Amino acid sequence: MSSKFSSELTNRDGVYTLKIAGVIDEDNELVSLESKLSAGATVLDLADIERINSCGVRDWVNWLGRIEKGGARVVFVNCSPAIVSQLNLVHNFTASGIVKSFYAPYFCPRCKKEKLLRLEARDLAKTAPVTKAPTCRCDECDGVMDFDEMEESYFAFLNNTKKVYGDPSFENTLREIAAAGEAGARTRARVTNPSVPPVTASMPGGGGTPTPAPSSISPANRTPTPRTPTGSNSGTTGTGGPKMNSIGPKTSPSPSGAIKSLPNGLSQSQSRIAPVRPEQAMMTSANQSGTNAALSPSLSTSSARPAPRPILPWIFLAAFLLAAGALLAFALLR
Repeated sequence: MSSKFSSELTNRDGVYTLKIAGVIDEDNELVSLESKLSAGATVLDLADIERINSCGVRDWVNWLGRIEKGGARVVFVNCSPAIVSQLNLVHNFTASGIVKSFYAPYFCPRCKKEKLLRLEARDLAKTAPVTKAPTCRCDECDGVMDFDEMEESYFAFLNNTKKVYGDPSFENTLREIAAAGEAGARTRARVTNPSVPPVTASMPGGGGTPTPAPSSISPANRTPTPRTPTGSNSGTTGTGGPKMNSIGPKTSPSPSGAIKSLPNGLSQSQSRIAPVRPEQAMMTSANQSGTNAALSPSLSTSSARPAPRPILPWIFLAAFLLAAGALLAFALLR
């Protein structure tokens, strides 16, 4: 057989299980398998089908028609995403057979891991059309994984009851398959990326079994922010002195949610501040004035000197008086 196509046939309690793996294309070896199958329940395990092209689809449909004419009652199990895409595209891809189980792809955005979740077709067909994929959790971080396809298009084949239920004779076939036992794990890795370590939160002190890291979005895992007690650092300035009250009454919320006014223009937070002694206030004022003088000596020196008086008006006045006296003397001498 071709290196990219392989098959394995087993018979258990009269139920044939044919496991096909690889690629189904124009080089497939489906014809050589016809003589190995007989009438009765036939399980096609398609978990390892990686790809199927148009030539492979043509040969597949013709091959199913021939083995069904030989009396085979075909049940598809563990359909890979490549097979599911053909179930949605090709109407007669299953011929007269039914789909019992298939794999759905999921992706973890945190761990960058991919996983295939095995689903039972009849369980989902009860709620068809399926618009929301079932929940799948990551094996590394235990977080909810994202569905890696479009829900409505990926589960569209479930709307066709012929592909899920078939005719009533398939009920006996399914019981025979269940009695023989169906192989296939519920989950299987799709792509493994060993370079990404699992995201876990270690126990305090570095011991114990690591637990999944809590979600930062969940309100239950948020760290409460400590609130500043009312009145602390609200009535003092950066230099340690008291903070002056603004003019006008202030309001503060009451325990019942209403706003009430306190007398003397003080709020509740200011009413709890200890009174300041007069000598402390004087010392604080002196310290502040000394600090301001040290920071700006030019301003303090200029404010101590008296402002110079203007001289020019006095010169004009003296000149005017002299001129007037000269005119008066000239008039008296005449």
